[in-house]
Amino acid sequence: MSDTMSEILQFVQENDVKFIRLSFCDLFGVQKNIAIMADQLPRAFQYGISFDASAVSGFGSAAGSDLFLVPDCSTVAILPWRPDHERVMRITCSVKNPDGTDFEADPRNLLKQAVNRAAKMGYLCRVGAECEFYLFQNDAAGNPSLRPLDNAGYGDISPLDKGEDIRRGICLALESMGITPESSHHERGPGQNEIDFRYSDPLTAADNLLAFKWVVKSIAARSGAFASFLPKPLSQESGNGMHINLSLSQGGRNLFEPAVQNSPGASSFIQGILERVPELTVFLNPLSNSYRRLGAFEAPKYLTWSHQNRSQLIRIPASMGEEFNRMELRSPDPVCNPYLAFALLIHAGLDGISQKKVLCEPCNENLYEHGDTIAELGVKSLPLSLGEAVRLAGESQFLRQVLPAQLLSEYLQQKQREWKLLEQLEDPHRYERETYFTRI
Repeated sequence: MSDTMSEILQFVQENDVKFIRLSFCDLFGVQKNIAIMADQLPRAFQYGISFDASAVSGFGSAAGSDLFLVPDCSTVAILPWRPDHERVMRITCSVKNPDGTDFEADPRNLLKQAVNRAAKMGYLCRVGAECEFYLFQNDAAGNPSLRPLDNAGYGDISPLDKGEDIRRGICLALESMGITPESSHHERGPGQNEIDFRYSDPLTAADNLLAFKWVVKSIAARSGAFASFLPKPLSQESGNGMHINLSLSQGGRNLFEPAVQNSPGASSFIQGILERVPELTVFLNPLSNSYRRLGAFEAPKYLTWSHQNRSQLIRIPASMGEEFNRMELRSPDPVCNPYLAFALLIHAGLDGISQKKVLCEPCNENLYEHGDTIAELGVKSLPLSLGEAVRLAGESQFLRQVLPAQLLSEYLQQKQREWKLLEQLEDPHRYERETYFTRI
């Protein structure tokens, strides 16, 4: 057993930790966990803890259902909203086969492979996610309602902003878990909020994003509210986006720095992503509800890029400080599996570099003001529905190259089933709210 494992076991003993949540993520981005007692942690480190993979979406059938959770020592955190005595610890896990090899369809392992590919090419990628969420009131029975917590708008303050104390609690909880929040504010929609935290390596960013969603829902519930990450919970209001910021360094220098703004590597990276986004969209926007958000309230719809312009799919934000120079992809939403989303974007960008793709000209128009005249600009659109996104992904040679065949097949089959069901309904939006609102 390594020194780090011994230190964790000692910490557990000295700090009255009684329960360990072994956290992982299913194929569709839903966080799962298996809880063990503290005295089982040495066994988890040495052998892993088995679980029924056939009960986890996308992980297999009952015929080969035994998989193992192996804790990653770098992800240890105490859950601050649980009691101070008989404490609860969370450790994020990788999924292994019974023989100790990596489980092929583990999204976390697929992200590791993308990071390793970048390293072999001489690049270091960093990721930051900006994740929006709504806060809703509970009804008299304590169940979530569609009544927003407040009617505040972007950047408003209390007493109009009634989510201020909840955001404060979320930030303090994140900080105690080693996740550094940098800013928080009320967003455009009534009851809508955003908390941003520090950039990190892709694996840590994905781990932190799942932890963030867990913290948000837990702190909101303790405050008598309900937090929703559904992309479009209110049909006439701003949707929940999850902007993904990516930076790329080579030889210790960020290629998105203004001084190297015309870096061939950064330009090809952007172009690689631009060309692949349509076939990746089913992974970046995985619900039919996701497509209700795109094309309104600064959520992009077209395959364009620009500096600072928020109506574009990719923008290069104005920034001060080397750490904050990056590209921002504005189409994804919080429902996506962050491990798969980050992995696919990194692979697409690296393909752009290896193929020396030339970045297309920027679009500096405000695309929200063009309406019916958008065709005159000659810009192409993202998929307009979940059905179209599934079709494009099914035709993608790129996805077949970077994802295991079984994973891709199971994912697309599930999304195709969802789309066919929705096509038969008179009120699909109502079905989406009833099916996903309380789960996401």
